[in-house]
Amino acid sequence: MAFWFNLNKPQDDSIFETATYHYSYVMRLPVDADQVWAGLTADRPLAWCKMLNGQYTSERPFAVGTTRAVGVVFNAVKLRERFFIWDEVNRRHAFYVEQMNTPFLAMFAEDYRVTPTEEGCEFIWRFAFEPRKGLKMLFDLVELPNKLFLFDSFKRDTEKHFKSGRY
Repeated sequence: MAFWFNLNKPQDDSIFETATYHYSYVMRLPVDADQVWAGLTADRPLAWCKMLNGQYTSERPFAVGTTRAVGVVFNAVKLRERFFIWDEVNRRHAFYVEQMNTPFLAMFAEDYRVTPTEEGCEFIWRFAFEPRKGLKMLFDLVELPNKLFLFDSFKRDTEKHFKSGRY
């Protein structure tokens, strides 16, 4: 039986600028914005990312309130997510983690924006998180390895997938 830890809900999308830890990845991809958006909203979203395994747990059509279950790092970390922004027209959505199976985070959120460009599209993927009280020093120690190992892998996998022509 898995234990679940509740996380805090962000007040709004300003968290992507104000969180103790936040990263932003800007990717210029040589594919149509609709193709990237389709990959983000597919039954297995972000299937090209080796460290992620997710599926939506809400029925279509997706909107604010949509839920998703995701396994990270070969399913060692499990997340239950809820979307608080969903904008099909502008190809943007953002979620926060309601629960996870590890006790380290107080808040975690992600934001995805896909914008058409002349060469294809720009995909902006933002992360924001806060450690639980008393764990900031630990997070300061592991921030760089965590960023290089996990978060940077999402960018590498995304660019490789969409630049390969096999999507």
